[in-house]
Amino acid sequence: MSQPSRILITGASGCIGQAVAAWLLEHSNAQLLLWLRQPQKLTAVDHRHPRLELLVGDLRHPRRFCRQLALVDRVIHTATAWGDPARAWAVNVQAVKDLLACLDHRRLQQVLYFSTASIVDRDLELLPEAEQWGTEYIQTKAICLRQLMAHALRDRIVAIFPTLVFSGRIDGGGPWPTSYLTTGLRPLFQWLWLARFLRLEGSYHFIHGADVASICGHLLTTPHQPGPQRWRGMNRYVLGQYPLTVNGTVTRLCRYRHMAHPPGVQLHHWLLRALVAVFRIQLSPWDRFTLQQRHFIHHPVTRPESFGRASRFPDLETVLSAAGVPQRGRLPASGHDLRSDM
Repeated sequence: MSQPSRILITGASGCIGQAVAAWLLEHSNAQLLLWLRQPQKLTAVDHRHPRLELLVGDLRHPRRFCRQLALVDRVIHTATAWGDPARAWAVNVQAVKDLLACLDHRRLQQVLYFSTASIVDRDLELLPEAEQWGTEYIQTKAICLRQLMAHALRDRIVAIFPTLVFSGRIDGGGPWPTSYLTTGLRPLFQWLWLARFLRLEGSYHFIHGADVASICGHLLTTPHQPGPQRWRGMNRYVLGQYPLTVNGTVTRLCRYRHMAHPPGVQLHHWLLRALVAVFRIQLSPWDRFTLQQRHFIHHPVTRPESFGRASRFPDLETVLSAAGVPQRGRLPASGHDLRSDM
């Protein structure tokens, strides 16, 4: 009988890392190495599980774990950094190269590399504007992806581009980390009374962390093979449900909260530009680019159904219910320990 595969999960205390770890513990016999900085944030997975090994440390110093990394068969790399340009470069670019160098290339079967759908266009091609105008997070993700496309391991790398990710509850309760998108539901509903009078052309995808875990779990537990979308040998998947419009979303939010949705004012692009000028809002080149785009949709998108599985959260209503958003009355108080994505 073959030995269970050894899978490394970086960013293991984040919403995606914990969801993938939980999925693998339930649906596979893999041995898991969880690389994280703060073990106390591991709330949805029992760190005492016999198939877990914790690697507690900073991603920027992989050589301290050379012995463990040399025995890894597969990797899912979700760790990331933003805010500080120097740290973003060190974590999002340099640390990825250093990590790959520590792996045994003769043994390694697959690397799932998490990026962001913000750096690819409708047809899943890399956006030139991401490197030109993006934030330090966007730029470093685009630069790292270009480097990986030329890497010797590119035929074993799967580029994963999640769209907007929901996870956890708005009150911070429960075992699952709360994503920044779920945290943003609170101010969204607090301003829904005003937003329902506005109309804005735009569209987007979302996906729940549990469905991301289902997709990644499938990829990590099946033989690595060429996918339908490839760059010079590298597989690529944008993860998301079918697109929603902004106006349709407001309608559904109002219906969920049993609020009226009266006729509204159309926010044309010229009006948005005027508001920016009147209120002297400072916009970066990337802000201006995204404001002009407005339709953040991709084709094709990958859902659990793409691999014969069922989405647990296929629509906004199931997402809102799982996030603890009541259909009537006040929103629950926010928690004091909201756990971040990474």
